[in-house]
Amino acid sequence: MTAHIIDGKAIAAELRGRIGLAVTELQNTHNLTPGLAVVLVGEDAASQVYVRNKGIATKQAGMASFEFRLPADTPQETLLDKVRSLNDDPDVHGILVQFPVPEQISQQVVVDTIRPDKDVDGLHPINAGRLASGLPALTPCTPLGSVILAKQTLGDLTGKHAVVIGRSNLVGKPVAQLLLKENCTVTIAHSRTQDLASVCRSADILVAAVGIAELVKGDWVKPGACVIDVGINRVEAPEKGVDDAGQPKTKLVGDVAFDEAVKVAGHITPVPGGVGPMTIACLLRNTLTAACRQAGVPEVEV
Repeated sequence: MTAHIIDGKAIAAELRGRIGLAVTELQNTHNLTPGLAVVLVGEDAASQVYVRNKGIATKQAGMASFEFRLPADTPQETLLDKVRSLNDDPDVHGILVQFPVPEQISQQVVVDTIRPDKDVDGLHPINAGRLASGLPALTPCTPLGSVILAKQTLGDLTGKHAVVIGRSNLVGKPVAQLLLKENCTVTIAHSRTQDLASVCRSADILVAAVGIAELVKGDWVKPGACVIDVGINRVEAPEKGVDDAGQPKTKLVGDVAFDEAVKVAGHITPVPGGVGPMTIACLLRNTLTAACRQAGVPEVEV
């Protein structure tokens, strides 16, 4: 048995296309262009790539893109002043501060300072509380993308047993809330769960978001299950040789041992090319939603 590979790139491209059409409709009917502001503090290479890709995707969708780059030694209050100015900017409907931030800055304080209706990362306690209460909220992008992939693959999720490995505010908790909303029976597990392998084997839908490279082995997967691998881990790849500095080259792997799991699962996301592309697409979706809500116009369905 070989699992169906869930093509996150293709599904994300379709979603971005629908968002682009919705933006055009919004511009034509309400003279409203959603605007996304991204703030990067420091020189982290991966963060620079993420910010650049977000800017490109934002512009391709017809939205206004605002980028702000601050040096690594920026004081916390300077960053918070920038966030407050964006809170008050009517052309900015979504604010994203790229994490991680340097050690002199509290990530939670930054999140708390972003206006909840502009919090397109969905991390503000008010958005987290509304999601947990079943109320409309801006939802974290990676969990939203993960559930979209599961629904696109399986259709109605009602009654399915979902096991989420991971309990972070960024992925584990919100993806569990979203799966509950889809009428799944949800178990939240984590690295300290007793007999984690046995818990995983009970899952119709297995969401791996624990941040441990290839933790989930093939024999942890229920035959025919849908596996959503949220993990992004860089590991050494001796088979690729060494770089110019003589160091072993690396590769990206997920939290699931893909080569093993693909022989057991019914559906599985690859890493890269699975959940990752959905994260940016859902960021655009959140920005579109935020713009409609702030302007008091009907939300455009995508």
